[in-house]
Amino acid sequence: MKLVQSLALSAVVGLSFLNAASYNVDASHSDVGFKVKHMMISNVKGSFEKFGGTFTIDEKTKQFSAINGTVEVASLTTQETKRDIHLKSGDFFDVAKYPQMHLKFLKQNDDKATFELTIKDVTKVVTLDIEEISGTIKDPWGNTRLAFELQGKINRKDFNINFNQLLETGGLIVADEVKFDIVLEGIQTK
Repeated sequence: MKLVQSLALSAVVGLSFLNAASYNVDASHSDVGFKVKHMMISNVKGSFEKFGGTFTIDEKTKQFSAINGTVEVASLTTQETKRDIHLKSGDFFDVAKYPQMHLKFLKQNDDKATFELTIKDVTKVVTLDIEEISGTIKDPWGNTRLAFELQGKINRKDFNINFNQLLETGGLIVADEVKFDIVLEGIQTK
């Protein structure tokens, strides 16, 4: 009986992969953004301008079988040159030594996805919310497109991003928690 159940499960999994489609991220219509509390009173927002990736999804079941991305850390911008230079320095991202961040899909459970996130010399398992998976559309050039969002938060100190200063009031200049919102639009591969 167990053999029959295993074969049935394998057939269902195999059929779902037949419906899966692979996509390349269209960076010109996607965004890798973040925000972090500054002096405990406001959020500073930023983004990475250079990134790429791929994903594979069964549109009918909305189940991913792969999501992989790479971010060029030197493309970080908060729209403030001095702050950006500091964030790229050894106090924060140390771009000269660690030029890329990586995100690798592990599994999906409903609207949650588990990934390996690598920042600097640290790889940690993180869980992100999957938001707003669109249906596919055809663009005017005949490409099939699909989009979705990933939202979540990390503690930057878990990734050896430890710089901080105390305020006179006892708070910190930069919060430990970093929230991010990743908007990905993909073009189906042929």
